[in-house]
Amino acid sequence: MNQDAAASNSDAAAGVAPSGALRPTAPAGERTPDATNATLIAREDLTDTLSIVRVRPDSGRVPTFVPGQFVRLGVPRGAHPELGPGGRVRLIRRAYSIASSPLEADFLEFFVVRIDEGALTPRLWEIEPPGRLWMDEQAKGEFRIELAPPGQNLIMVSTGTGIAPFVSMLRTFRGQGRWRRFVLINGVRYACDLGYRAELEAVARADANIRYVPIASREPKGGRWTGLRGRVQNALEDATLERVAGLRLDPADCHVFLCGNPEMIVAVQALLEARGFVTDDRDRPGNIHFERYW
Repeated sequence: MNQDAAASNSDAAAGVAPSGALRPTAPAGERTPDATNATLIAREDLTDTLSIVRVRPDSGRVPTFVPGQFVRLGVPRGAHPELGPGGRVRLIRRAYSIASSPLEADFLEFFVVRIDEGALTPRLWEIEPPGRLWMDEQAKGEFRIELAPPGQNLIMVSTGTGIAPFVSMLRTFRGQGRWRRFVLINGVRYACDLGYRAELEAVARADANIRYVPIASREPKGGRWTGLRGRVQNALEDATLERVAGLRLDPADCHVFLCGNPEMIVAVQALLEARGFVTDDRDRPGNIHFERYW
């Protein structure tokens, strides 16, 4: 979950007063209430716009969560924090899927993309460890591996930072016999955008039941990139999937999880339903599960 790309349309959801409304600020010389409850303890910049960050709550206890869930990160709005009801500082908040495992109790990890026109991420990029920010004390979300019964082939399809919940699932359930085969497809524009690439390549080398399938859509031909090219849909073609993952799309023994760009989800959902897969919802259990980013 990464909502900063929708920042221009989500002020109300972020607890921000509508444009033109009176926004009280703390009187000059008066101490503004502290709106932060966590510390950015580490940050790894993959590119100018992609970072892996770790956040530790002041309580010392990370929120209880299951892989696939999300929390919101936030910062005070504006250079001079605005006060809302009860004298609380108004925050800009966006939801991010957790990439770390619940087995890690010291911090939460997130894979974040900077959206220049976004309300939050340009501010996050200004924070250097050990900078301060706000983090939810409770994780939410229903995008869980438990949606698929044990022993199935799991095909995890992601774009960009949408890989985060699948990294959390893999870190948590690897070696527990939870799946027959775990195939993680991650589509990006350029190879440098592949988050967790070294970790996932190492895991795939060590475990024959795990396949990591990166695919780049804009890598120039004749360059150093030797992996798949195009969109994630290309990796789901029978011949390609059998070659890179050793299996075919079969609704009898596969569950497909989708996370990332909404256009990708719509396209892959249509592709899968044409092959006999069923989208999971409250009224009808199925074998397509998705989490839309922005």
